[in-house]
Amino acid sequence: MATINPVQFIQQVRAEVSKVVWPTRREVLLTTVMVFLMAALTAVFFALVDLLIKTGLTSVLGYFG
Repeated sequence: MATINPVQFIQQVRAEVSKVVWPTRREVLLTTVMVFLMAALTAVFFALVDLLIKTGLTSVLGYFG
């Protein structure tokens, strides 16, 4: 494995970091809000599915028990 000069390594790292397209504050805020919104919608969906399954099982077990 070839050894790399630490100064050359730092220069290469800085060159690569300068190529990164960083998101704006608005993009970060919008993405964060969307993640929280989707997480809340998913939680509500699974809560409703859980309630439906519970109700169904309760009625089936009540009918046979």
